[in-house]
Amino acid sequence: MILDYKRKDDGLDKDARKEEIKRLRAMLVSRQQTVREAKLPVIVMLEGWDCAGKGNLIKELICEMDPRFFSVKNFGRTPEYEERYPFLKKFFDVLPEAGKFLFMDTGWMEDTVGKYLRREIPKEEYERRVEACNILERQLRDNGYVLVKLFLHISRGEQLERITALRENRDTQWRISGDDLWQQQEYDRFLKTYDEFMEETEKTAPWHVLDGESRKKALYDALSAITGTVEKAIEAGPYDGKPTDRKFPLLGHPSQKDADLSATIDPEEYKTELKRLQKKLTKLHNQIYRKKIPVVICYEGWDAAGKGGNIRRLAYPLDPRGFDVIPIASPTPAELARHYLWRFWTKLPRSGHVAIFDRTWYGRVMVERIEGFCSENAWKRAYGEINEFERELTDWGTVVLKFWIHIDPDTQLERFEARQNTPEKQWKITDEDWRNRDKWPQYEEAVEDMLQKTSTAYAPWYIIESVDKKYARIRTLQIVTDALEKAVNENVVRGMRSQRAKKEKKD
Repeated sequence: MILDYKRKDDGLDKDARKEEIKRLRAMLVSRQQTVREAKLPVIVMLEGWDCAGKGNLIKELICEMDPRFFSVKNFGRTPEYEERYPFLKKFFDVLPEAGKFLFMDTGWMEDTVGKYLRREIPKEEYERRVEACNILERQLRDNGYVLVKLFLHISRGEQLERITALRENRDTQWRISGDDLWQQQEYDRFLKTYDEFMEETEKTAPWHVLDGESRKKALYDALSAITGTVEKAIEAGPYDGKPTDRKFPLLGHPSQKDADLSATIDPEEYKTELKRLQKKLTKLHNQIYRKKIPVVICYEGWDAAGKGGNIRRLAYPLDPRGFDVIPIASPTPAELARHYLWRFWTKLPRSGHVAIFDRTWYGRVMVERIEGFCSENAWKRAYGEINEFERELTDWGTVVLKFWIHIDPDTQLERFEARQNTPEKQWKITDEDWRNRDKWPQYEEAVEDMLQKTSTAYAPWYIIESVDKKYARIRTLQIVTDALEKAVNENVVRGMRSQRAKKEKKD
């Protein structure tokens, strides 16, 4: 067991430990500047028992650090509004910029173990979250983050003594919650599950167990772990992980070669179908809101393919309070300083809402790949990371729809020239559009790789032929309404099964 509790003597007397703590604090302060220069983002996650002293330990760790270059986040019981987002979102939200420290008072370990032992999630969901934690840690490491995981450990007797002392003082009674008392009663169960979780999440970053019964020893060990890990990262230089060999349920299609760009629709049929499908979408939007089904719709495609008009026809029938259209441009400095998926995690819809992305995380395997804005390892690794990201969304219950709006080079040229020669449309055409057009063969290859490597059973790609824009709009609306209708019906079935299971259990 990682938490096989045996207090160990580090061989330091009181004065020697005091001097070592002083030296390590000075080293940590000094390394703040080195970390900034090296643009290393550092995450220190402190987990541990209730009443073990996590808050006090963080205070001691940061007391001499420059507060401009670190932040502290506390993750207690997840509030209701956060439950309406995917499990990992709150952790992505707080990722530090490159060159800064983040200290976390509990994190994905407590959020996973606590919910499982409180029976808020079943064993299957617990196991899925353990896997998600491993994926998160690996993705952070592969994208240059330094992760230090600390666990503040105390015995059952020590925890009881601290709880009793706090409860007997009326000024500190408020600090003891029902959860604290319950954990004390269930100490052995927590010990077993904490230990299992730690053993299952040692793949990327090791756990450092701290002796919480001695504050000075815990501080010394924590400082040693942080400075030692940071020193190694600085010496090693920027980490750029290689692609993983994880297998995904790839569909092997679609392909641009199979697209029928001659597809068209009669103008009168277009009007009829547009009205019918938009009316149906309005009804479905109300249903997914009531059933709290989140929806993510992704638009990629060739410049001038008609994404904007397609999005307008899709968004028009939706309740404006229940959706967002998110245009994605070049990343800002704050976005460049974090994991590339950070700016997408932070824009995800809560349950029952719709997010429509005009350009997406696939920029990494297209624009960034072709223009050299990231390393070869980074864009090759991104296929798997994106599949994992979308898997996390769909496991949470999100409907993920991905559209590639497709045209041929001749159609694009006609539309470019029309924009350039029409004063009110000239804002739509830029020098960058023309430069991208010159690289059509490179983009075509990148798009084909993207379609083949990220069209999964849970988040498939749809090629939308858009030489006839009206045809493209109708086809997109058909796919969206069919998918939402299926999700609503499956949600109803799940609800019926859940009610039946509860009744059988009661009987």
